[in-house]
Amino acid sequence: MAPDDKTDDGNPFAVLKGLLDKVPSKPLPPATPAPAAQDARAVKGPARAVVRIERKGRGGKEATVVEKLELKPAELAAWLKEMKQSLGCGGQVEEDAIVLQGDQRDRVVGFLEKKGVGRVIRG
Repeated sequence: MAPDDKTDDGNPFAVLKGLLDKVPSKPLPPATPAPAAQDARAVKGPARAVVRIERKGRGGKEATVVEKLELKPAELAAWLKEMKQSLGCGGQVEEDAIVLQGDQRDRVVGFLEKKGVGRVIRG
């Protein structure tokens, strides 16, 4: 701190007393989010999804199947990649369903709700 920042009484905050009259009397209104942030919230996911567990035809191993998303193949692949990274499991796209390794039903439901899916049916 420079020696000229202090007043005669040695108080380093005495300089701020002159700025007190410039402080607004009312709190400032909250800042509005940027337009890009508003657009991101406006984007909704699919209307519904069905999450179920399957063992048949998989050698007795459990697999979580996410169906009825009604997404295009490219979007389905992107959702699969994001799910695999988020949940830490393997998976693949089979026809128009996402198949994840293991019983991930609880975690998938939370993931889908965050993505904006309107209704998640858990089977």
